[in-house]
Amino acid sequence: MSYVTETLSNLIHQTAFFNLTWGNYLMIAVACVFLYLAIKKGFEPLLLVPIAFGMLLVNIYPDIMANPEDMSNGVGGLLHYFYILDEWSILPSLIFMGVGAMTDFGPLIANPISFLMGAAAQLGIYAAYFLAIFLGFNGKAAAAISIIGGADGPTSIFLAGKLGQSALMGPIAVAAYSYMSLVPIIQPPIMKLCTTEKERKIKMDQLRPVSKLEKILFPIVITIVVCLILPTTAPLVGMLMLGNLFRECGVVKQLTETASNALMYIVVILLGTSVGASTSAEAFLNADTLKIVVLGLVAFAIGTFGGCMLGKLLCKLTHGKINPLIGSAGVSAVPMAAVYPRPSEPKKPDQLPSDARHGPQRSRSHRLRRSRRVLYADVRLSREQCAGFPAGVCTMLA
Repeated sequence: MSYVTETLSNLIHQTAFFNLTWGNYLMIAVACVFLYLAIKKGFEPLLLVPIAFGMLLVNIYPDIMANPEDMSNGVGGLLHYFYILDEWSILPSLIFMGVGAMTDFGPLIANPISFLMGAAAQLGIYAAYFLAIFLGFNGKAAAAISIIGGADGPTSIFLAGKLGQSALMGPIAVAAYSYMSLVPIIQPPIMKLCTTEKERKIKMDQLRPVSKLEKILFPIVITIVVCLILPTTAPLVGMLMLGNLFRECGVVKQLTETASNALMYIVVILLGTSVGASTSAEAFLNADTLKIVVLGLVAFAIGTFGGCMLGKLLCKLTHGKINPLIGSAGVSAVPMAAVYPRPSEPKKPDQLPSDARHGPQRSRSHRLRRSRRVLYADVRLSREQCAGFPAGVCTMLA
């Protein structure tokens, strides 16, 4: 009888209930909220689902991120090995190659002034850097945190790894990806505050056609010039431009399809789950994490403000030919901020918004999409045009 009792006791104590702290339960609740936002509300599900599930796993079973040196059998946790690929900058670089394979730089080549709006939207990075210094972070930590203002997850992970800020990589990556997911909520109020109704209704002219030769030379020239000036950017810029060269040269369609589809989604799974798994309660629930989240939000908001302000200036200089709203697309995560859904052929019933299919009960997600269309007014840019913004190229999955 004692043997049975001891066995049952051992089984009970092997469950997670006896090993978790209140912090673990809190993080499990946060993970469930993220899953709800991704699945029900459609907030960047390709990113948020794997991140939230990694967060869920590590707080239920912390050893899934265990270092081999801390294990009696010398074998680390599954997601630990995924995370090593983040620290080595392998996954962020592969993400950039996939993004490059999906990006058309034609509009940027046709309208080089877009570079300026992309640069102005990085104002938030500088603001966050000095604010982080003020809050007590050292120079390297402040630099790693401030890059959240670019709303570009892979770059945030890459820079944190390069600067030796592995301890902050989890909070930084989660903050960057979370703000990318919350773009429809964060940006519209700032954009509306920065522009008038008249400016929001400006219709931009169609850009000039870009030749095939220009598109082929662009990634080659950019790689040479940028990497000669800043050699440390070669992993990210090089992979981005390699992916774009695959797309534009037209002779490696198989590589283009692989980089922009299968490889991209495999990397997203590995990157998302490993980033989420870095948010264990012990590592995530502290004062520094709260500071990083606030600094990221400040950086994102100021970046959006900077892009819109330069857009207003260019609108004045060009006598109303540029809609200031497209300045917000300079923030890396948001090329879609400049997209206005054009009317098309009548939709089938299963393609209509939920309120049209199910009566007056409007879904929150549809109301949000509708409010964005009202705000973005007549910024009638195609997806290809939006992809031309320099920082915006980092977005589709970044």
